[in-house]
Amino acid sequence: MKRGRLIVIAAPSGAGKTSLVKALLASVPALRLSVSHTTRTRRDTEQEGREYHFVSVPEFERLRRADEFLEHARVFDNCYGTSRGFVERQLAAGHDVVLEIDWQGAQQVRRAMPQSLTVFILPPSRATLAERLTRRATDSPEVIARRLADAAGDMSHYREFDYVVVNDDFGRAVEDLQRIIRADRVEDLRSDRPQLAPLLGELLAPG
Repeated sequence: MKRGRLIVIAAPSGAGKTSLVKALLASVPALRLSVSHTTRTRRDTEQEGREYHFVSVPEFERLRRADEFLEHARVFDNCYGTSRGFVERQLAAGHDVVLEIDWQGAQQVRRAMPQSLTVFILPPSRATLAERLTRRATDSPEVIARRLADAAGDMSHYREFDYVVVNDDFGRAVEDLQRIIRADRVEDLRSDRPQLAPLLGELLAPG
């Protein structure tokens, strides 16, 4: 049986990664989503096992020490980790698996599984990123300000990824992800394409 592929999708907070991944999974039913473990408090709109596996800090540390995580990272005072066992079982069964993680986790995955396919999502502008974070209304103004401040640092890692998708038009961004999954003429989505330079200049500008 042909082994599945691991597809890593990362983005700064507010770039629309979760919505894009949901739409991608709905349009490509054969894909499997790896649900991460987190020590973050569950939001009212979330369900255990759907968005995350919500665990205590001691339980997370136990899993980490037992090498149960393919990758793990601390983000905004909370811990996140990907189940190594789940990913390995799905790939061995021939399923393509999507990981929705941050750039720190993506670095770890690349070291563990160099053949993985990696995609970074960018917002179309800094103003749009701020608007999306504010509109989400699940975080305090202080947390939103911190996420915005950290976003430039996150986005500076875009070149570490194989491909970059700009989430300006949602439908087109989903189609771009589908093309990457299909390996269908995706040279125009490479992370080193010159067309990204003006956008990155604005997104990564100080202040």
